[in-house]
Amino acid sequence: MDRQEVTRRIIHVDMDAFYASVEQRDNPDLRDRPLAVGGAGRRGVVAAASYEARRFGVRSAMPSVTAQRKCPDLVFVRPRFDVYRAVSAQIHAIFARFTPVIQPLSLDEAYLDVTNPLQAYPSATAIATAIRAQILDATGLTASAGVSYNKFLAKLASDYRKPNGQFVITPRMGPDFVANLPVEDFHGIGPATAARMHALGIRTGLDLRTQPLSRLLRHFGKAADFYYGIARGIDERPVEVNRPRRSVGAERTFDADIHEWVGAQAAIADLSERVWGRCLTRGLTGITVTVKVKYNDFRQIVRGRTEAEPVRDAPDLGQRAVDLLAPCFPPRRGIRLLGVTVSGLREAGEEPAPRQLALFG
Repeated sequence: MDRQEVTRRIIHVDMDAFYASVEQRDNPDLRDRPLAVGGAGRRGVVAAASYEARRFGVRSAMPSVTAQRKCPDLVFVRPRFDVYRAVSAQIHAIFARFTPVIQPLSLDEAYLDVTNPLQAYPSATAIATAIRAQILDATGLTASAGVSYNKFLAKLASDYRKPNGQFVITPRMGPDFVANLPVEDFHGIGPATAARMHALGIRTGLDLRTQPLSRLLRHFGKAADFYYGIARGIDERPVEVNRPRRSVGAERTFDADIHEWVGAQAAIADLSERVWGRCLTRGLTGITVTVKVKYNDFRQIVRGRTEAEPVRDAPDLGQRAVDLLAPCFPPRRGIRLLGVTVSGLREAGEEPAPRQLALFG
């Protein structure tokens, strides 16, 4: 089959430090200063950091006390989700001028399939340039873009020249580009998976490419096919229009099993901070909290509760998760993994619809 007939043109657009950039745009006193959007308190979490703050190592989802320690001059601003949503609507309206095939990932990030664009442009690169220019003109904010023949590489490309940059990975470039990357830089491979790959001697895309599929299946299960493909620059996932996010969660596997309540509480607090940071980044909250417990014999249970009021903040999420975990103590076996998930998602600040309390376990 002619490769040209099946090659897609995908753009990944990612706003640069979106929440922080909006705040710096709207308040001149904050420009060129290290800024964090989020709560400054002991249990606060950084939802977004300006590039000035990132130079000190401040990152989204980081506890605010850690961020303050890294950058003593850090300025905290409470998030204004109504403003971010309004700006996001402007940005997505610009996307819609070029293609109807749009997959939003958050308020400030989306995939666009421009294989059959609505406007006549000579290339996907030209379309990405036009989109970024129109965003800057309409909002005063910069965006970065990655252009490639699949979603995985478009995402990698958008990170390559940030901020206010653009990069193209062609079909000819794809396999070599991936080969030279550390696996921890791959979108879709998190820190825990990267550590497992390192233990197997897999440190780069090229290392991953040399692994037989059978070995990847043995160690990574369902994800093996995806890893096998991206190591070769292959990703067949389509851009999914109106794909809803169903949940936001995090898990942690412990080096030593947990037996004591104090250790479990600390782990739940840490997980809740991480999950709430991800919720903040996406402008989301939720009404259902779920806790996953996996024991050292690999038996697991899942307990969840749906409440009328959505989660307010990290301490609220942590308390709901701890309440769910409490009946599991004292455990008969050591706990090797804990997870916290928020679902029943809605935009932060949205009024909840009345509903009856439900419990499942």
